[in-house]
Amino acid sequence: MIKKTTFPLKPALLNLIGRCNNIKSFKEIHAHIVITGIIQDSQVLSKIIDFFGSSNDMCYAHEILKQIHNPLSSFPFNTLIACYAGSKTPELAILVYKRMVGDGFLPDMYTFPVVLKSCTKILGVGEGKQVHGVIVKMGLLFDLYVQNALVHMYGVCGGCDDAGKLFDEMRRRDVVSWTGLISGYVRGGLFREAITLFSNMDVEPNPATLVSVLVAIGRLGYIMMGKVIHALIFKCKFELGLVVGNALMDMYVKCECLDDAKQVFYGLPQRDIVSWTSMISGLVQCKRPKDALEAFRSMQLSGVKPDNVMLATVLSACASLGALDYGRWVHEYIDREGIEWDAHIGSAMVDMYAKCGSITAALRTFHGLRHKNVFSWNALLGGLAIHGQGKEALDHFRQMLRVGVSPNEVTFVAILTACCHSGLVEEGRRYFDRMTRVHNLVPRIEHYGCMVDLLGRAGLLDEAQDLIRTMPMQADVFIWGSMLSACKSHGDVKLSQKILGHLLEPESNDSGVYVLISNIYATNDRWQDVTRVRSLMKGKGIRKAPGSSVIEVNGKTHEFLVGDSNHPQLEEIHLVLDMLIKQVNLEGHALHSVLHGLRYEEEGSRGLDLD
Repeated sequence: MIKKTTFPLKPALLNLIGRCNNIKSFKEIHAHIVITGIIQDSQVLSKIIDFFGSSNDMCYAHEILKQIHNPLSSFPFNTLIACYAGSKTPELAILVYKRMVGDGFLPDMYTFPVVLKSCTKILGVGEGKQVHGVIVKMGLLFDLYVQNALVHMYGVCGGCDDAGKLFDEMRRRDVVSWTGLISGYVRGGLFREAITLFSNMDVEPNPATLVSVLVAIGRLGYIMMGKVIHALIFKCKFELGLVVGNALMDMYVKCECLDDAKQVFYGLPQRDIVSWTSMISGLVQCKRPKDALEAFRSMQLSGVKPDNVMLATVLSACASLGALDYGRWVHEYIDREGIEWDAHIGSAMVDMYAKCGSITAALRTFHGLRHKNVFSWNALLGGLAIHGQGKEALDHFRQMLRVGVSPNEVTFVAILTACCHSGLVEEGRRYFDRMTRVHNLVPRIEHYGCMVDLLGRAGLLDEAQDLIRTMPMQADVFIWGSMLSACKSHGDVKLSQKILGHLLEPESNDSGVYVLISNIYATNDRWQDVTRVRSLMKGKGIRKAPGSSVIEVNGKTHEFLVGDSNHPQLEEIHLVLDMLIKQVNLEGHALHSVLHGLRYEEEGSRGLDLD
């Protein structure tokens, strides 16, 4: 507390304002400022504005500035607006601007960029358009800084057409102008337009430009262009800092060039959570979950703490590997560290438990989530589907609709898969129809594939054929493969012959399809055709990928490939396998004896001649 009898000198007063952290104390300081008459001092004024920039009392700040308003200077007003624009409450900057203009404050070229910055932060395109109108009326539209702020605001707020029009009308453009429009195109998903604009730049790009164009390149998978940008970074002697390095690595990951991504990763002077997330998610995306978990262990040893996105990525790797123990450790880590369970982590956790075979834990986790979205529901429905619990999946789907969650295309893949795995033909037909008629969703090839598989498994081969004929897209090898499997299961050799022509087309390079065809021929003793298919595979350079199994032991995953003899514990594994095989054989003989005895008793009770 400050005693009114004290007459602080200017340095002491500045110190008091700097240490002040509440309005009540500031009002006492304000009284001394008025008494001493130094309120017009630029340093004192700057300190006052800094204080209000960190508080939310906009009305009090406005009243003080009105008292000291100098019509010749807009500096204090612009400074206060800039403080709010850079704070966690940017909407206050817009309110201060409106109130001060209403009181006669005349904004200038320094006012509008910070007001537009606030509009950008809150995605307030309506407010931005109002400010744009004032700029035009005041004749400030051709100021470069104001133009750049407008282009950036429209680009971020989704008005790419308005941003492009403004950009085209600019008499002079600098790197900020180009970067503002390129980043706007990227945010709007106009990746090709962003790359074209970058190639037309007549100024040297800055790091922000490179980050935006690398995002566009990664989304389109333009790896050669990405490597050109990589070379440009070295040619222009840009420092490979964390932001550019992360963007470059993410581009390589999106293009599935993991070796290049690793090279960038290990070349970074330092690595943050974004660096590790890009690398680990890339490994998961490229179907290398085991490497992803090893990278996660390395990240922990480096001292970087995982965030929600990273933990969801790790859970995805656990789901791919069936690493239940590791997934449980992530669950315990989240609870131990007090990490908030958002829908993203919740969905990943449900998916992990389901794919690791623990549907009970998946259900328990799902029902314990406070925040559920369509992804959470999809994870549960998909889990129930793969576990053959079709009726339970349909019950939960109906509950999902009752609570007001709208299904998407992935939801119906899960529902149709559930019907397929549980033989629910009528339900599958009904939901396939409702997908379009009720929920206005256009079926994709995955949905048609589920229906063909459902009908084929049920022996409704003619109906499955009719569905394939009416599809709006060409059937892929997976759909024809489902039909062939159905033909094999139901002994329809004649129909399988018709399908073979679709699968032996020049563009078909799926090894599983050729193996399936070969097996059908072998089942029907057509050995010459088996030899022909194998020769065709050899001629096309198609090799069947070796089968593999993954098992988790003591928190470490082990992958076994067919024919692999490099595992360090191979001898011990074979000893255990031999013991298991002997045990199975012994139990098999015992089971055979029991069944034979039961048959003897049953037929004897019927009075049959057992001899």
